[in-house]
Amino acid sequence: MRVVVQRVSEANVCVVEAEGERQVGSIGTGFLLLVGVKTDDTSADVQYMAEKVANLRVFEDAEGKLNLSLLDVGGSALVVSNFTLYADCRKGRRPGFTDAARGEVAEALYKAFGERLQGLGVPVQYGSFGNEMRVRLTNAGPITLLLDSRKGF
Repeated sequence: MRVVVQRVSEANVCVVEAEGERQVGSIGTGFLLLVGVKTDDTSADVQYMAEKVANLRVFEDAEGKLNLSLLDVGGSALVVSNFTLYADCRKGRRPGFTDAARGEVAEALYKAFGERLQGLGVPVQYGSFGNEMRVRLTNAGPITLLLDSRKGF
């Protein structure tokens, strides 16, 4: 499982529909999380990533040091599925997506990730799995981190 973590002061996600955009999720201070699921990911990957995200110390304390976690600051998470995190761009000009999990598997683990975050005490909002979306954010810092449950980077 891969997650792009963006510390935000605000973020929202809208689904693109024929008649325009419809907002489906919105948060204030917290993390925008772009989540990619790999073909062989399991509940162990979900558990690891949710605990890692909830406890990342990237919020300032009273002295301005990055010592506080999402849980410490009472922040929220906007969880948005993004299969392109498993794009293979090493050959040619068209990315391959064979490492990205199929829809039904990916959706189940994506939802389990959000539910695990909620279970840890993080308020969670979601994008709309499998739909075209528009994500808007105000990146605070900016702080953007790349996480991989297999510790590939």
